[in-house]
Amino acid sequence: MLIKPGKLLSRIESPEDLKKLDQAQLVKLSEELRQFIVDNVSVYGGHFGASLGVIELTVALHYVFNTPNDQLVWDVGHQAYGHKILTGRRDAFYTNRMYGGISGFPKRKESKYDSFGVGHSSTSVSAALGMAIASKYKGDQERQHIAVIGDGALTGGIAFEGLNHAGVSDSNILIILNDNCMAIDPNVGALKDYLTDITTSKTYNKIKDEVWNLLGKLSHFGKNAQEIVSKVENGIKSTLLSQSNFFESLNLRYFGPVDGHDVNHLVAVLNDLKQIKGPKILHCVTVKGKGYAPAESGNKTTWHAPGTFDKVTGKIFKKIYDKPQPPKYQDVFGNTLVELARDNDKIMGITPAMPSGSSMNIMMKEMPDRAFDVGIAEQHAVTFSAGLATQGLIPFCNIYSSFMQRAYDQVVHDVCIQNLPVNFCLDRAGFAGADGPTHHGAYDIAYLRCLPNMIISSPMNESELRNLMYTASLPRKEKAFSIRYPRGEGVMPVWQTPMEEIEIGTGRLIKEGEELAILTIGHIGNYAVEVCHDLSEQGIEVAHYDMRFAKPLDEQLLHEVFSNFKRIITVEDGCIQGGIGSAILEFMADHHYQANVTRLGIPDRVVEHGEQIDLHRECGFDPEGIRKVALQMLEPVSKSS
Repeated sequence: MLIKPGKLLSRIESPEDLKKLDQAQLVKLSEELRQFIVDNVSVYGGHFGASLGVIELTVALHYVFNTPNDQLVWDVGHQAYGHKILTGRRDAFYTNRMYGGISGFPKRKESKYDSFGVGHSSTSVSAALGMAIASKYKGDQERQHIAVIGDGALTGGIAFEGLNHAGVSDSNILIILNDNCMAIDPNVGALKDYLTDITTSKTYNKIKDEVWNLLGKLSHFGKNAQEIVSKVENGIKSTLLSQSNFFESLNLRYFGPVDGHDVNHLVAVLNDLKQIKGPKILHCVTVKGKGYAPAESGNKTTWHAPGTFDKVTGKIFKKIYDKPQPPKYQDVFGNTLVELARDNDKIMGITPAMPSGSSMNIMMKEMPDRAFDVGIAEQHAVTFSAGLATQGLIPFCNIYSSFMQRAYDQVVHDVCIQNLPVNFCLDRAGFAGADGPTHHGAYDIAYLRCLPNMIISSPMNESELRNLMYTASLPRKEKAFSIRYPRGEGVMPVWQTPMEEIEIGTGRLIKEGEELAILTIGHIGNYAVEVCHDLSEQGIEVAHYDMRFAKPLDEQLLHEVFSNFKRIITVEDGCIQGGIGSAILEFMADHHYQANVTRLGIPDRVVEHGEQIDLHRECGFDPEGIRKVALQMLEPVSKSS
């Protein structure tokens, strides 16, 4: 169902159409764009508050700059819905994040206006700087390069690295700081406090007025513009003798703070900044969820991605079930961690900016001195956890699987080489769903399996997750312990069972069978349970083993399997290359077994966004895919019989 756009928005097929509007019409266009997003997201779901907060900034950017020749880089992409709508994707916007539809994030192959693909935060400054230096190298002095980065994303280490380089680059880059005091959850750390000081300081606001009074005259001064800028800079330096500016100290010309919701003022400011060469930063203060009262005044975390809702009342729709439903894996993690921590005062919780998504907020609320949100800083989260482990504490570091990739060196250098007993809980393992390839947890088994001093496990259900967490909490002097689990619900409506220790490196037999064995790891094993049951109904008895550990492998179990079966299927919701299927083939080769082994998992290509079951079906390891392979492998047996 297409949502009808407003009168002005219906005329905008590209930024060129936007430029045909009178500047006086931009306020109305901003209202229509905001309403169009509200209308669509309320019906189809998606990210919400972040894009509403940058509507005026988005309109101003495309009105002032010559995109796509001028390179506009959005950080993360949660804030880029307005950008997508203004750049030719208005009529397809209802397919946002749907299987086969447009991506929820900027994507280079989707549009020429998406100059850089983004899904993980904090990359915009580095990317835009690379583009700016490339233009400088090629002699293009007029091309503009703009990075829009949120204050939450600014806590990421790579953002600081980019700022540090930009300050000495003498390149034509404009960094726009979208400051709304929020990431997905409220921001934390000293940078947040610093930005708050800037926006509330009388000194800075006095400077702001002086700066914009001067900049407002730039267009009248022509070649003397640089002289005006010099006066502005001298004024800042003389006024701020008692209060340093972090950005100025990095050699970035700082302008702001400005109201990020005054579209006409933003147009004037951006037109003036176009004339100022070199690296500079514009500090825009915005409100996440701006213009939609429930999101603006309500829980900002809830309204980051609320799902579908009644746009009139703001009531968020919840699914109604006729029987008790299993809890989400992340909630099992959060509640179990608190349960363990009550009995063991050495347990600590760490998450990089995802307390709600990972359910670490449960421990943060009950034990605030033992649970830490360290901001968007995955590398710091890992090494901080390693530091805790050296002092005899038991860290549970919860990082989404795809975000763990950002801290790989720290896992190698600071944890595994030092053989420290850090526990990693990798949420969103496997397909992340509508967030797509930047968020799929496809690679963790492969990239962790090659590391020494690393245990890799994955629970098939909620009870197994609790048992693995309990096992990881027991005293040990060495080896990191990784527990991977998917996004979404488990399979056990009654899940708070007593916890038991699991012997590390042991799998289990789920169902006995003949002729063929299915070996699985993690939640995806429930598909095999379904397949084995269906085949049994047809008189075909297939064995099923839950490996439970990808490292160390249960070699005793594998000797049993290869001694009794010549047809084997491995199933995992991770990449086939280097995954548990590869590990089992290595075992087979090392022990000189011969068998027909078919591996099912994520293929060697980028898999796009969509519901998890749709992506499993696409990759051939949904129940029907497993059943099809099993019957094909059994066919010679049937014919011979």
